[in-house]
Amino acid sequence: MPTANKIKTDLHEILDIRHLTDSTFVLRFERKGLEFEAGQHICVGPPNGIHTREYSIYSSENEEYIEILVKEVVNGLVSPSLKKLQTGGFVVVEEPVGYFTINKDHPANQKYVFIASGTGISPFHSFVTSHPQLDYTLLHGVKKADEAYDADAYEKENYVLCTSREGTGDFYGRVTDYLKQNKFGKDTQYYLCGNCNMIHDVYDILEEQGVESDNIHAEVYF
Repeated sequence: MPTANKIKTDLHEILDIRHLTDSTFVLRFERKGLEFEAGQHICVGPPNGIHTREYSIYSSENEEYIEILVKEVVNGLVSPSLKKLQTGGFVVVEEPVGYFTINKDHPANQKYVFIASGTGISPFHSFVTSHPQLDYTLLHGVKKADEAYDADAYEKENYVLCTSREGTGDFYGRVTDYLKQNKFGKDTQYYLCGNCNMIHDVYDILEEQGVESDNIHAEVYF
């Protein structure tokens, strides 16, 4: 019987670590020729560990490096170790995989709504920086406004920060509350990324609004 192809792993040098909050940071490392489509993810881990974790690629397809957006999970198997690494160190990286990507067959004037909770914004940052011509609205659900990671990367009129714990965002409430009050149409392509509860709730709301399941794409962050 033929053997399955093994996923290639390699060590990549860390080029920069940019802290966005006390627990969230952007880890930049050398690309080393890896090809990917915006929306794909990679497994990353510390150089001497036995565990890796899946992270959506945060950076543009057009950069010479790769970035991931990491939120430290207390007692997590990977993120606390990644946070301790320094520029000039190394991470273990597997090849990019995944199908949470923009369909190249969509017309140039296709409208998109990107719906994210927390660090689920990561693939959408890659979408927008890779394809600045996209006609999109990005709904980002967080607890507080200081979790609006790199909000200046998006056109102000295209970005809606939904804050559930304080009224300092663009909308006071969850992304689901915003979606109930603002309909974007049945012909829009909807991309959802974040925790499973948010995704299930958004699916229900969109179906109630008459959106076909073929127009809804999801990536669950656990």
